[in-house]
Parts: sequence; C-alpha cells; structure tokens
Amino acid sequence: MGDLEVRAAVADDVPAIVGMLADDPLGATRESPDDLTPYLTALERIGADPNQRLVVAVREGRVVGTLQLTIVPGLSRRGATRSIIEGVRVHADERGSGLGTHFIEWAIEESRREGCSLVQLTSDSSRTDAHRFYERLGFEASHVGFKLAL
Repeated sequence: MGDLEVRAAVADDVPAIVGMLADDPLGATRESPDDLTPYLTALERIGADPNQRLVVAVREGRVVGTLQLTIVPGLSRRGATRSIIEGVRVHADERGSGLGTHFIEWAIEESRREGCSLVQLTSDSSRTDAHRFYERLGFEASHVGFKLAL
C-alpha cells in the first residue's frame, strides 16, 4: 500500500466520495450525486469539529476510498474515549486489493493515537460480506443497533 495516501477530505473530493456512497443498493436510495450542496455543507461542519475526521484514500491522484472517524469522549467505562468508524467505502475497482484492511487499520491506529480504548462501528444488517470483513479484522458483533429516522 506504499502508493496509497490517506488524507483529510477536501471539497474537490466530494463528488468522488458521494459517488462511492451511492454505489450500492442502499446508498443508491439515499444519496443524491446530482446536488452536492448538502455534502459540501456537511464537509464544512465536519472540518470545524476537532473530533471528526473525514478522510480519503488516494492512489495515483484518484480517490479510491473514504471513511469518517469520530472521537467520542465519555463517562462510561471509567471515562473512556472511544471512536466510531462510519461511512466506509472502497471504490469498486479497489475491492479485494487490501485497501479496506489498510484503511480500517489506519482508523484503529488513529484511534489509539487519540487515546481511545474502544473502536466501534455499525454495518447495515444486509451487508453480510462487510460483517465477515470486520470480524476478520477482530471486531465482534456484540450489540444490536437501533435507529429512529427524524
């Protein structure tokens, strides 16, 4: 992965990020690559929050992956800080290349550097391949997640 750069996302990366978010059956129903305005607004909000990291993986000048890492200080677990990995996407051309593993390992190391004692993530119940991937990396399916649309 020596030719891979992981860096903070910038506005010019948003079309590629949204394209990856929309490139699956779930994302196709909830993302809108035709109007980038809300995504650019979100990028500004993320950039203004020191506990947020929206990053991209770049190979040969092309965005090939993205994820968001959120650092969450808390009182539970004796005041532990945890991180949440969200919105993980790898470009279709890169799947199976080891990029996903490298990317998640980067997020784990960044979490350690931030003093986190726990890394957590959620994955839609229909994404069975993703579940196997995360389990291979040592994650345990230990909780049931709930959502409430507002």
